[in-house]
Amino acid sequence: MKSFTIKEINSLLNGELIGNCSEEITAPEQIEKAKKGQITFIGNKKFARLWDSSNASAAIIDAKIEIEPGVDKAFIKVTNADLAMAKLLEAFQPEAPHFETDIHPTAVIDKTVTLGKGCKIGANSYIGKNVVLGDGVIVYPNVSIFDDTTIGNQTTIWSGTVIRERTVIGNNCIFHNNVSIGADGFGYRPSEQGLTKIPHIGNVVIGNQVEVGANSCIDRGKFSSTILGDGCKIDNLVQIGHNSVLGRFCIMAGNSGLAGSVTLGDGVIIGGSASIKDHTTIHSGAKVGAGSGVIADVAAGKTVVGYPATDSREMMKQWVALRKLARG
Repeated sequence: MKSFTIKEINSLLNGELIGNCSEEITAPEQIEKAKKGQITFIGNKKFARLWDSSNASAAIIDAKIEIEPGVDKAFIKVTNADLAMAKLLEAFQPEAPHFETDIHPTAVIDKTVTLGKGCKIGANSYIGKNVVLGDGVIVYPNVSIFDDTTIGNQTTIWSGTVIRERTVIGNNCIFHNNVSIGADGFGYRPSEQGLTKIPHIGNVVIGNQVEVGANSCIDRGKFSSTILGDGCKIDNLVQIGHNSVLGRFCIMAGNSGLAGSVTLGDGVIIGGSASIKDHTTIHSGAKVGAGSGVIADVAAGKTVVGYPATDSREMMKQWVALRKLARG
């Protein structure tokens, strides 16, 4: 089990140490559950009131919050408690699952595959014709990577993920369990036979440092490519429809979805369970509130909420008016 002194943690975070903690810190924990020997986080004033009843030995605290640590307890004051928490959680992170051998004997790897230095491939994985894996790619057990796919350096692919043919993936990406990349888009047209399937002959192109959560689906393009730009972060259970294009550093929370041919600018944030209509553009820096339904373009930097989604300030006025009307 990992443990650190409070001085070692302060050195890691480059904060301001206040008070004294003689305990070795064995784990981080939320403030209500923390025990002696654990460290917690106070990034907002609403959590500061919980400190007096907390059993934590130390806390990482936002520099703007004015409280005292108490006897044999310590604070590490930082400018951003959330970023400091991320750094500390990384220090406490357990070791990744062990590979007994770099390439498991039950993995099926086509003779045309190109493997970079230090690749690891787990049991029962399948790597198809002309696939290229960069240096340090980790493929956990039961992953399928189909023909003509290219994956960049230091990318990690967790069990159950399926990457369909012709996909292009950048460096330092993470795909969690059961991600589907490059399946057919959803396209049918009425015909004399009932519903005629529209073939999707494009692919998926994913940039660098993209992370995709468990059970999310990214469909391939009908004609060209579905694209995720550098740094995009996709939560669990997200649907990205065919020919959608995401700019850099977009965030999509769980159960949200893009229909086909949606365009997101840079830094767009989509809240949980939000739905975006096909052929809609959400411009850079815009935010879509949780549960909202976007049926029209959203201007850069605007926040929209509701169903159908409307400017957040306008929607708040409508909600207030409805509440007054209900009260009579």
